[in-house]
Amino acid sequence: MITDPTQLALAAASGGLVSLLLTVFGGGGSVLAVPLLLYVVGVRDPHVAIGASAAGVALNALTGLVGHAKDGRVRWPCALTFAGFGVVGALAGSSLALRIDGESLLIFFAGAMALVGAAMLRPARSLGDPDARLSLRGVPVLAASGVGVGAASGFFGIGGGFLIVPGLTAATGMTLALAQASSLVSVAAFGTTTALNYAVAGRIDWAIVAAMTVGGVAGAAAGRPLARRLATRAPLARRLFAGLILIVAVYVAARATGVV
Repeated sequence: MITDPTQLALAAASGGLVSLLLTVFGGGGSVLAVPLLLYVVGVRDPHVAIGASAAGVALNALTGLVGHAKDGRVRWPCALTFAGFGVVGALAGSSLALRIDGESLLIFFAGAMALVGAAMLRPARSLGDPDARLSLRGVPVLAASGVGVGAASGFFGIGGGFLIVPGLTAATGMTLALAQASSLVSVAAFGTTTALNYAVAGRIDWAIVAAMTVGGVAGAAAGRPLARRLATRAPLARRLFAGLILIVAVYVAARATGVV
């Protein structure tokens, strides 16, 4: 367990940055948690970094979910169905990741970061039905998407919102805003499942998780007014952020393969 005050302060700052990015962009920021923990905080074991990332993602998602739920933007039947099936995938994905050596896992993680960055470069669509509800026809699609996305989320220790949102919109036809709010149920469920699996395996540093949580509260508070200011420039800001993720993905791959 890390006890060095400097490292804990850096973990808090990392948690604040990730939470700020999640608040401003609504997704994607969680993929930066693992590189920050490894290359800024100084966590040596990639598995410990992924476990802490999963726990931090779950806590941040729960914080955001409370606000969306109060505003009535969460479609609970759809969200709980997706999350329920996805938890099975998250358990399987995280169990598989624990069996893979750290450096190989980071190569896979760099690939996941590249996918997130590429997904963020795509124009966001806001079309959809604000009155969308869960139907029997949509359950199989939600189930299949949930298991697949949950497995990816558990394997990489990320929220998976960039995959959850398309899955919800495809299966139910709900709007992008409702899907983003409802996706937080799955993000919290997948992160909790992954973190608990890593904790059982002894790969969670709770001091890091606590520091990231404290920083995350401050990051979320700072992100809300920033999100309003960037509202008119959201597409440009989102592309710049996607570019940052792609650059970090290259760096993680280079470090994992010994190039740098």
